[in-house]
Amino acid sequence: MHLETRKLLTITTEAALEQSVLEDLDRLGAHGYTIVDARGRGHRGSRNASWDLTSNIRIEVVCPEQVAEAIVTHIREHYYANYAMIVFLSDVDVLRPEKF
Repeated sequence: MHLETRKLLTITTEAALEQSVLEDLDRLGAHGYTIVDARGRGHRGSRNASWDLTSNIRIEVVCPEQVAEAIVTHIREHYYANYAMIVFLSDVDVLRPEKF
């Protein structure tokens, strides 16, 4: 079995930012993503997803390191100061690296 390492970029943020962030991902080289609804509590309080304005989403992107770095830099510069958002990276081993 041949595995290659890619980055798993996870973004948890306000659902209202979904379209903007997805446009950024496409422009910055992500080949795909997965989005799920998210609930939780953090620095900016509880987000229970019971109302669209208080809901969160989690976006996951598997991509090469240079794409992940470009996305993280862009998000930090354009969203971090004004929106509830966390971003983290993990190494993942993938079976079909050409997909990412």
